[in-house]
Amino acid sequence: MGLFSSLIGNAGVVDKAKLEQEYAQLLTENEEIEIGFKLVRDTFIFTSKRLMLVDKQGLTGRKTEYMSVAYKSISRFSIETAGTFDLDAELKIYISSEEKPSIAKKFNSRVNVYDVQRVLAKYVLG
Repeated sequence: MGLFSSLIGNAGVVDKAKLEQEYAQLLTENEEIEIGFKLVRDTFIFTSKRLMLVDKQGLTGRKTEYMSVAYKSISRFSIETAGTFDLDAELKIYISSEEKPSIAKKFNSRVNVYDVQRVLAKYVLG
């Protein structure tokens, strides 16, 4: 992931082995990491059971919030592919019956947004 993409908040793919090592204590029995993405300091991880959002807070990033979203609470999601002049793809996730997306993330050109959609579809749609 390029420095410029990181600075403007676009996500890039994170190595699965690195995620498993760093977040093993958060996983439940028989839960596996499917794919993960990292922004400047924040990470979001799709597992076999939920979506985990890791939010590093403060100047030092020592304070961390771990938010879990059960796939069954996701009512809908959308992807927006990159265009000619807009090189970023975007993911929007709606929780329950909310009108506005609860989660919105931008992806740099290194991320295949169709892979993200495939993981979500696998677990949200069953």
